[in-house]
Amino acid sequence: MSTSPVPVQGAVPPAEPHRRIRALHTDETVTVYQAYSPALGLPAARDGRFPVAWKRERMTWIKPSFLWMMYRCGWGAKADQETVLAVEIDRGGFDWALRNACLSHYDPDEHPDRGAWQRQLKGAPARVQWDPERDLRLQALPYRSLQLGLAGEASRRYADEWAVAISDVTPLAREIHALVRSGDTAAAAALLPEERPYPAPEGTPGLGRVS
Repeated sequence: MSTSPVPVQGAVPPAEPHRRIRALHTDETVTVYQAYSPALGLPAARDGRFPVAWKRERMTWIKPSFLWMMYRCGWGAKADQETVLAVEIDRGGFDWALRNACLSHYDPDEHPDRGAWQRQLKGAPARVQWDPERDLRLQALPYRSLQLGLAGEASRRYADEWAVAISDVTPLAREIHALVRSGDTAAAAALLPEERPYPAPEGTPGLGRVS
């Protein structure tokens, strides 16, 4: 369960591209993370699906990066984010969301003008945001990872079609956090989900080409 192989002493680690999707994935699924209050998170993990109380009409943000999720939820200590979920979703659905997404911010390299971006954003069922990846101490790294916002059709399909398994990984988050606090970062790193480059589909906003 490591994010990368242990480097040989003295070796220079390979450079990371500025933007890349890194995720735990199989041929069929990709794992993303979210954090909820126990009232929502525990039933979702117990039943393997999102409960009726999960608001399908609202935008929801999914994160393939475990450590970015830890940064966002404070290792599961923030209010209403005490239950950390790992959600395995169908890769076809994930790729559909990426192909139909719009950047969450205006980028002159991707949009002819601000008006065109606003029109695209208004009609898009998904939004892509690139945020600094985090290390074990939740410090920003010099490259970015994906956050994917799902709204409307994408949000409903995520909850009711794409999600194939939901598990509570709060105990894992707490175990890794305890190891980091004790200074045993090697043991903490060994427990991290094995995230590796994900083959983003052509047209993924912000990449410019397949990663």
